[in-house]
Amino acid sequence: MTSKNRCAWCEKDDLYRNYHDNEWGKPVYDDPTIFEFLILETFQAGLSWYTVLAKRENFRTAFESFDVQKVADFSEEKIISLCENPGIIRNKLKIRAAVTNAQAFIKVQEEFGSFSKYIWGFVDGNPIDNQPQSLSEVPATTEISDKLSKDLKKRGFKFVGSTVVYAHMQATGMVNDHITDCWTRS
Repeated sequence: MTSKNRCAWCEKDDLYRNYHDNEWGKPVYDDPTIFEFLILETFQAGLSWYTVLAKRENFRTAFESFDVQKVADFSEEKIISLCENPGIIRNKLKIRAAVTNAQAFIKVQEEFGSFSKYIWGFVDGNPIDNQPQSLSEVPATTEISDKLSKDLKKRGFKFVGSTVVYAHMQATGMVNDHITDCWTRS
């Protein structure tokens, strides 16, 4: 049996390999999944993606299966209880940002018809295929992530710096940064 050639970053364990093989870089157009990744990416800011991914199921429970309306309506009591939840990243600013971002997400949906239509508009509706030869060729930010980050901030989103936004673009397949010899490209 031969093993699959993957992007080197995902070889830590099966959790990472599953995420890499089945989600990362695959285009996502539905608002609920885009919202889930947006919330998870905001919690990732300053931490490793693995830390967030390992707590993903706990986040799903804590954040009502990432139901944007429910998160937008979180009360102060709910926020405080999340700050005490050991199953998630207990950063009060990020928890509050998740609520703020849910509210801003809904406003974008109202303006554009869907958040997907808004965000995919930054890449003209088509994934950008960078075709890096190695991980060293994968950028942390791009002009597009800079522009999207700036626009999200203007709309009231928090924890959406260009690096976080670029990671979101990778996660949701707006950009394909799988190395050229990664099996997922076949």
